[in-house]
Amino acid sequence: MKYSFKAKNNMTGINPCVDTPFSITGKMIAAKGYIPVKGKINGHSFKQTLVPVKNAEYRLHVNGPMLKGAEAKPGDTVKFIIEQDFVSRSIPLRKQKEFKKKLEEYNLVREFKRLTPYRQKEILRYMGFLKTKESLLRNIDKVIEMLKHPR
Repeated sequence: MKYSFKAKNNMTGINPCVDTPFSITGKMIAAKGYIPVKGKINGHSFKQTLVPVKNAEYRLHVNGPMLKGAEAKPGDTVKFIIEQDFVSRSIPLRKQKEFKKKLEEYNLVREFKRLTPYRQKEILRYMGFLKTKESLLRNIDKVIEMLKHPR
């Protein structure tokens, strides 16, 4: 179901964001406290995650591409249309065969899974952009070392 609302784009520290009305978020299902959404800001499409705030409404961070696409700036009142996004945003480990093989070889699959989902996603995404097999293997070795010797 799609919901629309208008909100003033405020700054929280250095981050532009808006508070999402409880009348909307109360109808959504949070996963580990967060609510993945997709929608439009002044007609510009985006995918984002609503972040819980202690004793307040969920916050929607408005990043640079969203501001640019909406032709908005901090302090502007903008129109949002959002809906919960049920499509998984994780990058499956099975797509990185060499990396998975090395994790299994060193018995580090569990340690990799203990990383935050965001960190796992960033590592897999980065590896997906590497162009040569040599750079892929070099970066896999770096991650293996990091997992073998966590700080």
